[in-house]
Amino acid sequence: MALIATAEGPAATPATDAGRLFAAVMAFFSIGAVISAITFAFGPLFGSALKEGLKYAEREEERLKDGLDHKGSASSSASA
Repeated sequence: MALIATAEGPAATPATDAGRLFAAVMAFFSIGAVISAITFAFGPLFGSALKEGLKYAEREEERLKDGLDHKGSASSSASA
């Protein structure tokens, strides 16, 4: 069973259909367990990185909007 969980396949090829079905189901559950473990371990890190990235993007958007507003008000006062 350990070989199935590590994605190396069963130690011996199952001879019966039930054995093949068991090996396939076990492989799917093993992959699901690995994905769940990775998500549980690195999910908070990914969440905080995503949050910081969104904050940075919002700050940059505000900075660009302020720059455009300042540029627009400077050109309208210069033309008056």
